[in-house]
Amino acid sequence: MVEALLDSGATRLVMSLEFARKQGFKLKKLDRPMYMRNIDGSLNKEGPIEHMVEVSIYYQGHRERIEIDIIGGQKWTVILEMPWLACYNSEIDWRTGEVKIMRCPEECEKQWRPKQGKPEWQKQKEEETKEEAGKKREEKAER
Repeated sequence: MVEALLDSGATRLVMSLEFARKQGFKLKKLDRPMYMRNIDGSLNKEGPIEHMVEVSIYYQGHRERIEIDIIGGQKWTVILEMPWLACYNSEIDWRTGEVKIMRCPEECEKQWRPKQGKPEWQKQKEEETKEEAGKKREEKAER
């Protein structure tokens, strides 16, 4: 059993590198590193996210296979983020810390994997491409 931190402000599922290694998870290298910002907007001092793991989550009869990003230098084990919470419209008793998954989608029984849109590295690459295209247009306009 693993205790996970529920963070309604987090935008990614993340696991500490130390915990992943201790548990023997197989790290998968990302195609491109993702830079992560801390709550204060600063870049994470441990550097970009370069790996992920694929794990199974079992909770209150719920089961799913999911990908979690790996980040180093953390004291916590796993953080479950807002899109994961929202998917199940979970009921949270903030006083006791109890989380109830009351509305599990039908797909959960079929090893549901949350749709988190494009990976962060892909979004970052698209933004960089747009910025470069904009700079090229500006350069042509100046000529």
